[in-house]
Amino acid sequence: MKIEKLSMSALNRTTVENYISQEKIGLYIIADNIRSGQNIGSLFRTSDAFAIDKVYLTGISPIPPNKEILKTALGATESVGWEYFEDNLKLIQFLKEKGVKILVIEQTNVSQSLHTYSFDFSFKYAIVLGNEVDGVSDIFLTHADAIIEIPQIGTKHSLNVSVCAGIVLWNFFSQKMLLDKNTFSGANI
Repeated sequence: MKIEKLSMSALNRTTVENYISQEKIGLYIIADNIRSGQNIGSLFRTSDAFAIDKVYLTGISPIPPNKEILKTALGATESVGWEYFEDNLKLIQFLKEKGVKILVIEQTNVSQSLHTYSFDFSFKYAIVLGNEVDGVSDIFLTHADAIIEIPQIGTKHSLNVSVCAGIVLWNFFSQKMLLDKNTFSGANI
């Protein structure tokens, strides 16, 4: 059998309009002071891939239509909802009032390993990803419902924030996908 790459039409891509109205997976992303527009653009693109509810940008994080974001997002800023919050505490209070669980992705003395963390899908979650140098702001650590880290065995114990996001989002998506295959009927699973 000859292996062929799928054409764009064979991928069954949805339109932006259909994507905006489709059911999302109950997950928000918080970009906490992420300085790189390319990292933010990558977060948008990955959020589009997994039907994330919304991206929240805080602090020094650039916002669309920043050219670095647009270059990396490849149009995902049009399909994925986003909002900027200057005040992290106001964002935390806003999400908690909606019943959203705050999950910080950070290496701490109380972190739980991602591969053993079980999401309770009766809740929505917000995943907090921190600055490329300083990590997640203390205010998010203080108000986190859980702190999760990705186990690593190399010499760096550090991942690019967009790579980290991809791993965490895939983990959430795959756990949810196993529970509710009807929601993901369009996915190639």
